[in-house]
Amino acid sequence: MGRIIPTHRTQQKRNHSAFKLFCLFSLLSVQSYANEVDAQFKALEFDLTRTAHFEKVADETFHPAALVTKADGDPLDIILRRTKSLLDDISKMPDAPDMIGCANKLQSLNKQAKTSNDRKALFAEVHALRRDIAFANPLLNFEKILFIKRHRSNFSHMCDQYYGAHARPGGGVFVLSNPFGDNPQAKNILPEGALKGGSFLSPELSFDGKQVMFAYVDGTGDPKHIVHLEHERGHWDEGCCYHLFSATLDSKGNGSNLKQLTDGTFNDFDPCYLPNGRVAFISERRGGYLRCGRDCPSYTVHDMKPDGSDIRILSPHENNEWQPSVLHDGMLAYTRWDYVDRHGCVAHHPWIMTPDGRDSRAVHGNFSVKAERADMEMDLRAVPGSHKIVGTAAPHHGQAYGSIVMIDPRTPDDDAMAPVKRVTPEVAFPESQKGKQVYGTPWPLSNKYHLVAYDAKMQKKNGRQGDKSNPRGEYGIYLLDAFGNKVLIYRDHEIACLSPMPLRARPKPPVLPEKSDRLEDNPKMEGTMAVMNVYDSLLPWPEATGIKALRIYQIYPSSVPSGPRPHETGRRIAEASDSVNLTRGIIGTVPVEEDGSAYFKLPALKEVYFQALDENGLAVQSMRSSTWVQPGELLVCMGCHEPKNRAPLQSKKTALALQRAPSVPVPDVDGTKPFSYPRLVQPVLDQHCVACHAEKAGEGAPPLDRQIVQSKLGKGTTDVFRSYDSLIHDHAFWSYGDHYRTIPGEFGARASKLYPMLKNGHHNIKLSPEEMHRITVWLDSMSNFYGVYEKEGGIAQLRGEIVQPTLE
Repeated sequence: MGRIIPTHRTQQKRNHSAFKLFCLFSLLSVQSYANEVDAQFKALEFDLTRTAHFEKVADETFHPAALVTKADGDPLDIILRRTKSLLDDISKMPDAPDMIGCANKLQSLNKQAKTSNDRKALFAEVHALRRDIAFANPLLNFEKILFIKRHRSNFSHMCDQYYGAHARPGGGVFVLSNPFGDNPQAKNILPEGALKGGSFLSPELSFDGKQVMFAYVDGTGDPKHIVHLEHERGHWDEGCCYHLFSATLDSKGNGSNLKQLTDGTFNDFDPCYLPNGRVAFISERRGGYLRCGRDCPSYTVHDMKPDGSDIRILSPHENNEWQPSVLHDGMLAYTRWDYVDRHGCVAHHPWIMTPDGRDSRAVHGNFSVKAERADMEMDLRAVPGSHKIVGTAAPHHGQAYGSIVMIDPRTPDDDAMAPVKRVTPEVAFPESQKGKQVYGTPWPLSNKYHLVAYDAKMQKKNGRQGDKSNPRGEYGIYLLDAFGNKVLIYRDHEIACLSPMPLRARPKPPVLPEKSDRLEDNPKMEGTMAVMNVYDSLLPWPEATGIKALRIYQIYPSSVPSGPRPHETGRRIAEASDSVNLTRGIIGTVPVEEDGSAYFKLPALKEVYFQALDENGLAVQSMRSSTWVQPGELLVCMGCHEPKNRAPLQSKKTALALQRAPSVPVPDVDGTKPFSYPRLVQPVLDQHCVACHAEKAGEGAPPLDRQIVQSKLGKGTTDVFRSYDSLIHDHAFWSYGDHYRTIPGEFGARASKLYPMLKNGHHNIKLSPEEMHRITVWLDSMSNFYGVYEKEGGIAQLRGEIVQPTLE
């Protein structure tokens, strides 16, 4: 027998005290409702065994009602107080319905709880009442929910889960009608017979609510087939790639006018309607691969016209990015894997840029300590009526599920949890804190209420093992609140229900003016950058430090996959650490004025980072992140990773660098673009060191010649000169010893053994200024051997030839 649940319109006219408690069965069937009650009861029983965890995260929790304390005796105690918090909050809302009946009933149940012997049965009654209260929320002023059905990916990794080759077939794009009533109905919006047999991903609704865009892969072709070194043509069989589609929705939620927008052998997914009329999305079209482990193409933020034409790159980042969404101020938020000269598992957090790809900056967490934070923050969405952002705290080695968090970009970043609050504190962060992949794809209705995907069974499983034991994932659509309540709206036990969003129009954020020349027919492929004061720094500079120049590096994407291949020679720059497996080249140096300002030109759409150099040309500070300029862009930075939440240091005068034309970077010595140890360093050793070390080999002098040997540094080996193998282990610099930040003055040549040895006159060797510079710049640049990734290019560099990267 079904319980009558009033719609939002009728709730205001009806007295909740008239509801009959025997009508408990609201979710499709008696058995499914009983299973839901039992699952929530058991989840709270489990939480009661973890009060120490809740005490630990109490200060990090968005609302204290979501905690479980020692004062909670059993699940009934918890649901009673959380329901009271929910009732009180809704009662205070504008346009709230008459909640007196619910309040009276809740009071009665509280009295019964003091004497009841069947507390689980009473829990079921409170559970039913809580659903009535939750669905009386004035925020639920919509009649349909758009969502997708989808099986979890075959591959549990933050990157691989989005390759069509790993998709499990099944699902569709659905509209849920009567979502807060007795009998919600899910209907596939696609025309009958369309897009059958494949998998769906990342739906997005236009601002007027009349268009839906999503990604689909049909699953044909060879999923193991991947093409290398042909980036302009893609990597996969076309049938193994996600492509973008659009459809028109009518007032009843029926779809029509289905169109395929992208094609080819690239994965395209995560579409996002932009206020300027274009569409941002994630694509592999930039080219490049993940730098650890296997055949794993990178994907970054692109944009296009709504019909799929005029595809352009917004982000030239060499690593992966995810899920662009528009914030209330018109900026584009997305998740970025920042993997520059540091550990690969510590920086996958929110970034923002303009919708035309300018001024990309980290929101927070880019240097956070792994154990204190989530590995990743994904599914970023702006909270209505707030500057805050909701997201999913997800794992690196796993899929995009975990715990729900609330991010406050205005809170100063402490490299820990200051800008982040846990909305679901019962779920620790996956991987970094050994939590489970329980929640996902949140859609905020306010700071306190969200539509989410939730799988109660996953909470009892280890996240990665859970993928094997529960491959489908039983994620249902829930209404989650800040008080710890989660109320089931709809579930399909055969397949996960994900990405719920109200099917209605929503406010369009402001259109930010286009200031990039990229939309011109023949854009000039350069921009400019201004640094106001390099001394305005988050970390203190060494005493009496004077910065005279900036060294500009370009990062080259990995042009070959990093998985096992039949060759090793020259395939990487010594597979050693997360610092030395990144190829780079020096674009040049530019002057820094006495007031710490710099103003210079940059090539457009090239990923770059900077080092601050002292009067001796030694690097004092180095970025472990990156940036770029769009064509025609003027990018302005206040300082060297200055505090983001503090006003910039004020000066009464215009920065000296801005009183002149922008500097043109002065190229560095041969062997620095791209890096080539045989051309940069070995000539100095040949001139001053090889013969002497050969003579004194019996006295323990290490060989410094060009003989090719296999060097082992870290996990892998690669062919290098014997001199490199002699120097790299003890005398060079290739590991910061800190996964997170660079300490000014404590890296590179300054932190190496080789530089002071030569500076102090090792065996009376006198290097020319250029020769000393060659050694210095090598040490400051992670002591790379190779500057290219391909086998053939590496062999050519061993021969001393100039080789250019295939991807820049």
